[in-house]
Amino acid sequence: MKHVRVNVRSVANTKAVRKEKRNGRDVVVVSSATLPDNIVMNGIMYPAEEIEKSYFSLNRTPAPLGHPVVNGKFVSAKDPEGINLGWIGAWNENLRRENGRVLLDKVIDVEMANRSQGGKAVLAAIEKGEPVHTSTGLFCNLEATNDNAGYKHIARNLNFDHDAILLNEEGAATPDQGVGMMVNSKGELEEIEVINSSLTEEADREIDWAGTRLVEALRRRENIGIWDKVKAAIMEAVGSGRVPSTNRKEDDMPVSDEQFNALSAEVKTLSESVSKIGDTIANAVAGAVKPLTDNLAEIQANQKAKDEAEKATLVEKVVKANLLTEGAAKELTLNALRELAAKAEPGKAAALNSAFKGSQDADEWAGYDLNANLGKEGK
Repeated sequence: MKHVRVNVRSVANTKAVRKEKRNGRDVVVVSSATLPDNIVMNGIMYPAEEIEKSYFSLNRTPAPLGHPVVNGKFVSAKDPEGINLGWIGAWNENLRRENGRVLLDKVIDVEMANRSQGGKAVLAAIEKGEPVHTSTGLFCNLEATNDNAGYKHIARNLNFDHDAILLNEEGAATPDQGVGMMVNSKGELEEIEVINSSLTEEADREIDWAGTRLVEALRRRENIGIWDKVKAAIMEAVGSGRVPSTNRKEDDMPVSDEQFNALSAEVKTLSESVSKIGDTIANAVAGAVKPLTDNLAEIQANQKAKDEAEKATLVEKVVKANLLTEGAAKELTLNALRELAAKAEPGKAAALNSAFKGSQDADEWAGYDLNANLGKEGK
């Protein structure tokens, strides 16, 4: 089986960013995703079982700015030269598989990122909520399959190398027409083919393919109906419903003006019908898709309402616990509120300051003098 490297492009979720302290250092955490189960890209199918066996190899790997390139060829992000080229203090962690997709978090050390122009640009894009793409670099073996499968190869023995952050570049940007370098079993660098894929582009391509097949099917069905009408009109116009004769003498009989005018009228009507096929197909597609779009809109609206209700409850909980003011709590994301609310103890305020005494219980012995009554016994 041929051994290749694949770069899979996707989009990070910059709308769900959280800021944390790690070892006394400020970090920014951004969620992203890659490789859905059984996805087909560039004629390669990535089976769910292969992803399941290997996805965790992406944990604690570098998240460089762009795929490192040395001498015009892609290299591993773990390669010393690759680290020097792309490191901005970011790495991948919290790997998991949910709903048939690999999810992960990108952790960016703020101080380290601010040491380079690229790192500063990444932080600025995240702060503004601008689109940030990611691209997973992985190695795999390609197992050939037959054309009937709908794809040419099956990816086997996946090994994830990194998940890069992309700014102002396509995930499929490739030097030297897709050539990379890797370390072989002897510890030597050797060339390897690089295949660039995009989850977004593949999804669009699948939608286009499905839409094209639907339009063609509707056109075929419409054409069948039109031919039936044409055949019926011809038969009615020239023979009152009779099948056209194969008798030469009968065929040579002249057509009357009345028959000719009737046939012309039918042909004109059918021509007008043909000119409206596009509208007919468009209306049919719109009618078929509308229930799906309406259902999706309803699901999104229900989820939004559910999230807003949960957020309101968590804000109230955090405020009652004196962890934050209402205004500050409302600015947090839902995930941040969930984590903060889990630490809250309703009815018991968190200490604001080690010097803050608060409302302590009164000392019932305060001011009492134990010597005050000495010598008074017997009186």
